[in-house]
Amino acid sequence: MNYKFTLSISKICFLTYCLLLISIATFAQVKSPQLKLDSLLKVNANHVKQDSAKLVILKEVYYQSMRVKNFEKSEEFVNKSVLLARKLNLRRFEAQAYYKLGMFYHGFTNFYKAEENYKKAIAAYTAINDLDWVAGTYLNLGALYTGVPYYVKALDAHQKAIDIFLKNGNEVDLASCYANISGIYMDLGQQDYALNYLQKALKIFIKEDPNDRGVAVVYNSIGQAYFTASKEELIKMGAKPNQKNALALENYKKALNVAQVNNDSTVLGPLNKDFGNVYEAMGEKDLALKAYQKANEINSKADHKDDYANSLLALSNFYEKNNEYSKAEDLLIEALKIGQQVNLLNVQRDAYLNLSSINEKQGDFNQSLKNYRQYIRVRDQIFNQEKEKEIIRRQLQIDFGVKEKDYQLKQQLTDVELQRQVLLAKQQQQELTLSNQEKILQRLTFLKKQADLENEKRSQANLLKQQRLKAQLDKEIKDKQIGLQRTELKFNRNVNLILGILASILLASALFVYYTQRKTAKLNKIVSEQKLELEKLGKVKDRIFSVVSHDMRSPVNSLISFIQLLEDGNINQQDLTKYAGLLKTTLGYTSSMMENLLNWASSQMQGFKPIIERFDVELCAQEVLNSLHANAVQKNITIINEIKSGSICLADMNMTALVLRNLISNSIKFSAKNETIKLSSKVENNTIAISVIDNGVGLLKEQIDNFNNSGYQEIGKSTIGTNQEKGTGIGLVLCHTFTTLMNGSLKVKSVKNKGSVFTLALPKA
Repeated sequence: MNYKFTLSISKICFLTYCLLLISIATFAQVKSPQLKLDSLLKVNANHVKQDSAKLVILKEVYYQSMRVKNFEKSEEFVNKSVLLARKLNLRRFEAQAYYKLGMFYHGFTNFYKAEENYKKAIAAYTAINDLDWVAGTYLNLGALYTGVPYYVKALDAHQKAIDIFLKNGNEVDLASCYANISGIYMDLGQQDYALNYLQKALKIFIKEDPNDRGVAVVYNSIGQAYFTASKEELIKMGAKPNQKNALALENYKKALNVAQVNNDSTVLGPLNKDFGNVYEAMGEKDLALKAYQKANEINSKADHKDDYANSLLALSNFYEKNNEYSKAEDLLIEALKIGQQVNLLNVQRDAYLNLSSINEKQGDFNQSLKNYRQYIRVRDQIFNQEKEKEIIRRQLQIDFGVKEKDYQLKQQLTDVELQRQVLLAKQQQQELTLSNQEKILQRLTFLKKQADLENEKRSQANLLKQQRLKAQLDKEIKDKQIGLQRTELKFNRNVNLILGILASILLASALFVYYTQRKTAKLNKIVSEQKLELEKLGKVKDRIFSVVSHDMRSPVNSLISFIQLLEDGNINQQDLTKYAGLLKTTLGYTSSMMENLLNWASSQMQGFKPIIERFDVELCAQEVLNSLHANAVQKNITIINEIKSGSICLADMNMTALVLRNLISNSIKFSAKNETIKLSSKVENNTIAISVIDNGVGLLKEQIDNFNNSGYQEIGKSTIGTNQEKGTGIGLVLCHTFTTLMNGSLKVKSVKNKGSVFTLALPKA
C-alpha cells in the first residue's frame, strides 16, 4: 500500500518536472537574453516549493545570468542552488553549480574566483565519486594555471587528472591530457619533453581512430616541436639540426592528410600557415606564398578570428620581405581591424609595428611614427597584463604557502588533540585503581602536558603570523620593483622616441641633400650633352649651307643658260641633245642630293618616325638594284644579289631601301669599270646582317674609325667617284641616322685601294 502511494507521488513529481522544463523552454523562445533572465526570475518567484523542480529553475537562472554577464546574479543563484542541493542531498547539482561558476570566472580571467570554485567542484564531485568529472575539472584547473602562467601547479593539476584517467581506463581523455601537458613544455622551450607526451597522445588517438581530429592536431604539434626547437633540443629529440625543416614538413603533411579527410577548418587553416613558415625557412618562396594564401582563404570562411588574423600577419610579413609593400599594408590593416574587434592585443601590436616599418621603407615617416606610437601603446598594455599575471602568480604562490602552513598547523593540533583524548581515556581507566596521590601526580603531569601543548600552539600561531608578515613584505617589495621597472620603461620609451625622431630628421635631411646633388649632377650632364649637340648642329647647319650654296649654284646656272639658248633659238639639234644630256646628269645629281638632304634634315627634326613591320630583305634589296640598274650599266658593273630569300626582319622598309640605295650607289661610284659588287646576308643571334661588298678605292683608317663610331653625325666633304661622279657628303650620315631609328647598326671594314664591306644589321623577325 505504501509502495503504491510512493510510486504515484513519483509520477506526479516527474510530470511536474517535465511541465517545468516545457515552461522554461517556452520562456527561452524570448529573443532578448535579458528578457529571458527576467522571465526565469518570475518562474523562480512563483515556484515557492523547495524541491528538485526548484533546483532545475535555479540552475537555469544562473545559466542565463552568466550568458548576460551578470556577476552578482550568477553568484547569488549558484549559492542558492548549492544550499538547496545539500538540503535535498542532490550533490551533483552542487558540483555542477561550482563547476559552471568556475568556468564563468575563468572566461573573464578572474583567477582567484575561478580557482576557488573549481576546487569546490572537485570536492563535490569527489563526494559523489564521479571521478571522470573530477579529472575533467582538474584539466580546467590546469588550463587556468597555464594561463597565469603557473606551470608547476598546472603540471600538478594535469598529473592528478592523468592518475584518475588511468585508474578509470579513460584513454581518450588521457590522450587529451597528454597533449595539454606537451603544450606546457612547448611554452617552456623543452621540446624534447613535449615530443614525449605528444607521442603518447598520438599512440592512443591512432588506436581509437586513425582519422580522428586528435591525430591531425598531434601531428601538427609534433611538426611545431621540431620547427621551433633549438639545436640542443633537436639533439635531445634524436634529430640533427639540418633535419629540422624536413621533420617538421613530414609531420605537417601527415596532419594535412587526416584534416582533409575530416574537412576540419580549425586544423587546416593554422596548418597551412605552418606550411608557409617551413617553406619560407627553406627558401621555397612560391610554395610558401601558396600556403599562406590557402591559410587565409580557409580562415576567412571559418569562424576563428584569431587564426585568420595570424594568417594575415604571416602573409603580410612574406610580402614585406619581398618588397611588395602595398599588398603587405592592405593585409596588415585587415588584421588590425580583427585584432581591435575581438581585442587581440598581440595581433594589434605586431600589425602596428609592421605598418610602421613599411611606412618607413616607403618614405612616409609621419605615418610611420604614428603607427610606432600605437605599437608602444599596445605593447605597454600587454606588459601591464603580464605584470598583473605575475602578481597573480606570486599571490597564488603566497596563498598556497600560507594555506599549506595553516593545514600543517591544523594537522599538528589535531594530532595533539588525539593524544590528549588518549591520555584522558587512560587517566579515566587508571582512576579506578590508583590512589589519590597517584591521581594528583597524574593530574599534574596532564596539566604540564596541556601547558606544553598550549605553548606549542602559541608558537605555531606566532610562526604563522611571521610568515604572513613576510609574505606581505615580499609583496610590497615586488610592487616597488614593478613600479621602478615601469618608471624605467617609461623613461626608456621617451628616450627611444626622441632618438627615433632625431634619426628620422637626419635621415630625411641626408636623403634631401643626396637627391638634390643627384638632380644637380643630372641637370649638368643634360646641359653638357645639349651644348655638345647644339655645337654639332651648328656645324651641320654650316655644312648644309656650304653644300647648298656650292652644289646648287652650278646646276641652276646651267639650267638658266640652257633656257636662254632655247629662247634665242640659236642651237642646232645635235647641240641640244648634248646639252640636254649634260643637264639631265647634273639635275639627277642635284635631285639625289636634295632627297638625301631633306630626308636627313627631317630625321634631325624628329619628323621621321619609322614604321616597324615584317618584310623580306631580299625583295627590298632587289627593288633597290632595279632602280640603280642604269647607273651600274654605265660603268659595266655587275651586281650579284646573294641575300637569301625569306630573310624576314623587323624594320621600316622605306628607310631600309634608302640605306641600301646609298650604300650600293657609293659602291658603284667608287668602283672601277667592269668590277663586281656583291650583296650577302647572314643571321647572327637575333639580327640579320646585310653586307655590301665592293673592290673599290676603299677608306682611310681615320675614316673607318670615325664611321664606326656610334655617334657618327659628321657631314663630310663630297668625294669624286672613279668616273668623276659627284656626291653630297650626307649619304652615309643619313644611313647612320636611319639605322639607329630602326634599332640597328651599321659598320664598315675597308682596305685602301682594295675595297670595302658595309654591314647593315637589323632585328630579326
